[in-house]
Amino acid sequence: MKHIIFIFLTILFLITPISLADDNLLYEDLEPFTYTNPVSSTDTSTVTYSKNICSLDRKTGLILYEKNSNEKVAIASTTKIMTCILALETLNFDKNPTYTISKSAASATGSVLGLKYNKTISLHDLLYGLMLRSGNDCAILIAEIISGDLENFSKLMNKKASELGLKNTHFVTPHGLDSDEHYSTAYDLAILTNYALKNDIFKKIVSTKKITIKLNEFYTEINNTNELLDIYPGIYGVKTGFTFNAGRCLVTAYKDDSFDIITVVLGADSKSIRSRDTKYVLKYIKENFKYINIETIITNSFSSYQNIIKNHLILNKTTSKPDFYLEKLSNYYFPIKLDGNQKFSTKLYIQPKFSFKQPSNTIVGKLSIFNEYNLYSSLNIYLNNSLSKNTWNYYFFNILKNIKF
Repeated sequence: MKHIIFIFLTILFLITPISLADDNLLYEDLEPFTYTNPVSSTDTSTVTYSKNICSLDRKTGLILYEKNSNEKVAIASTTKIMTCILALETLNFDKNPTYTISKSAASATGSVLGLKYNKTISLHDLLYGLMLRSGNDCAILIAEIISGDLENFSKLMNKKASELGLKNTHFVTPHGLDSDEHYSTAYDLAILTNYALKNDIFKKIVSTKKITIKLNEFYTEINNTNELLDIYPGIYGVKTGFTFNAGRCLVTAYKDDSFDIITVVLGADSKSIRSRDTKYVLKYIKENFKYINIETIITNSFSSYQNIIKNHLILNKTTSKPDFYLEKLSNYYFPIKLDGNQKFSTKLYIQPKFSFKQPSNTIVGKLSIFNEYNLYSSLNIYLNNSLSKNTWNYYFFNILKNIKF
């Protein structure tokens, strides 16, 4: 009888829930991989004159060139990138509705399309006027159409900025005229532009060199203020800007057989300098970077990690052996700088305890890839199989094995 009571109490103890630890196991630099470039860079100097620059590789999200890229500064009409994408996501471009021009829009100052009070304009022409002619009047009208007034529209702009992770950005107006509380960074603008370019209509608008629109009941041709669209092959947008506080600004998108790059130049003293710096940075990147396939590095590292992981796991109420699979990237080609050896390494984070309560396809860790100290990418690690719960029979017979009658 004592033996039966002992067995019963022991089983109750064993099936009491055990809390999982929050800390993850960390394996790092298991087998660092070194890639030796076949050629070394012949030009390591980058002389630019604009105050803030950021050049982002659209394929990987990596920054290939930067200069004061996280400094909060005035951004002038590059603000209209946000205004345009919000309009495209809020209004129905395909139906191309027509709007009556308000007094406040018609009385806008600075760079304007020339909207006249009480006339009408289509959404199509309004957005082209916003992005090609950089119309402040177009920006005001869009804000009023969507939110009723500029203050409510700025709230919508800041909400979108927060959703996109733009940590050093704050909007006050839809057009970007100088205000102490209206600012962003070259980096944040690159992230915003990359997002906006995923919209095909936005991409088509900003890549248009000239177009005929209906303005105040008359047809007129407008040209894009982006000077590089005509003179630099491969550039397909995006937006210019100027105020006395912001200086000359230029956001460009460039694509060729290898690269797809967004370059943000802020605080230039002249149009020629913003153009020169943009071209210089693009030339520098094309001459000093190349893409390599890092899929083998990732695959080999994960395979090696798995052999270690399986010997260090703690199983909670299950004897099933967890199996894992790694998230796949849409692109395994990453840009590396042509300046000698590239040392790639990986770090793996994974939870130490596994329970039958975790279904298959649960995220249980991540694998991060580094080039020197630069994070290239992080991939999720998933549980590949469902873990079965130990039965009463398992606990009962396991206890019997260790009891001497």
